[in-house]
Amino acid sequence: MSMNHYIVVHYSEIGLKGKNRRFFEEKLKRNIRETLRDFDIGVARRISGRLIIKISKETQEKNWNEIKKRIERVFGISYFALASCVRPEIKTIEKEALNLVRDKKFHSFRITTKRSEKRFPLKSYEINKKVGAYILKKTKTNPHTIPVLRGGARGKPSHQYISVRVKVDLEKPDLTCFIEIVENYAFLYLEKIKGPGGLPVGVSGRAICLLSGGIDSSVAAYKIMKRGVEVIFVHFESFPQTPKASQEKVRDLVKILDEYQFHSKLYFVPFLKIQKEIAISTLVQYRIILYRRMMFRIAEEVAQKEKSLALITGESVGQVASQTLDNISAISEVAKIPILRPLIGEDKQEIIERAKAIGTYDISILPFEDCCSLFVPKHPTTKANIDLVKNEEKKLKIKTLIREALKNSVVENLTLKNMPN
Repeated sequence: MSMNHYIVVHYSEIGLKGKNRRFFEEKLKRNIRETLRDFDIGVARRISGRLIIKISKETQEKNWNEIKKRIERVFGISYFALASCVRPEIKTIEKEALNLVRDKKFHSFRITTKRSEKRFPLKSYEINKKVGAYILKKTKTNPHTIPVLRGGARGKPSHQYISVRVKVDLEKPDLTCFIEIVENYAFLYLEKIKGPGGLPVGVSGRAICLLSGGIDSSVAAYKIMKRGVEVIFVHFESFPQTPKASQEKVRDLVKILDEYQFHSKLYFVPFLKIQKEIAISTLVQYRIILYRRMMFRIAEEVAQKEKSLALITGESVGQVASQTLDNISAISEVAKIPILRPLIGEDKQEIIERAKAIGTYDISILPFEDCCSLFVPKHPTTKANIDLVKNEEKKLKIKTLIREALKNSVVENLTLKNMPN
């Protein structure tokens, strides 16, 4: 076997799924294929509890940084590595390990071996010892030179260079060479790249996210995606009272979130008429409660159409007036399917940090008004009475308003390839 390069992908939670394990693995393979579909790489294959993907030297040299960035966003991955692959023979493994570390700057190292192929004649610790001894022998006459800080003229520190012989350090090495021996392969690599964890998108069904354009709902969508749920987005817009730029802002958010699930659907639902009816016909302090209940009704209709099992919101207890427990209870009463609130107990700063990490924060804070900023009372109720809420709703033609909103909705299919710039 000539030396090749592979991406070796490890997963954690998937390995605990028993009879459903193969289903989870196939979803993960599909998601990796989707995110890398515009690169010339091999098909992901399962081998001994991991996935391997062959990658050419040319693709590796030209595109590895982008490939790495994309794989880092695939839920279900614990960690991955760009590995060289050789015959599972100890002499060949020794030579390749030396080849990997030869040009690296280090003065301590260790070898860490996983041996899934139990027919291999050496145990893991024996491989570690043999490969480590080989590297020590080959580097003994070629010690590394490292800078150290020493006292200079007039008491000033200066950098001097001294030779330090390479040594084995099992606790805190400068460099670790990882070896995996599986079936007819030996994989070697120096870097484990952390994945996002979670479950592959698509293994846990679908849910509808009420995407406002603010910080919270985008983070909520991300967290539910991480649990393997495919998310469909619904945005309520109030054009022309709100600018077209607010719609572009939402598209940009979905573009970022799509990097985690690779195919996204976005509903733009006209909400201005409903807001005006509520503002004209009902008690001012109950407007936000009534807005939200109408949004939930419409989102449930979309959920039924899309065969989705839940709604997702970015609510957090006490963050704004509509998110007191009394108000959350009054709003939720209208829903017939579960409402997932992954941020319910998080502080605002925690949510902001997560938004920055996933790349949605800078877009979310762009100063474009959305429907939630229209006709908002100065003093909204924080203790909604459900009986009063229902009495106020009797003043509205709810079914007609919902039917018209859905009829005039615009649906966009957004993917990495056809996303508007």
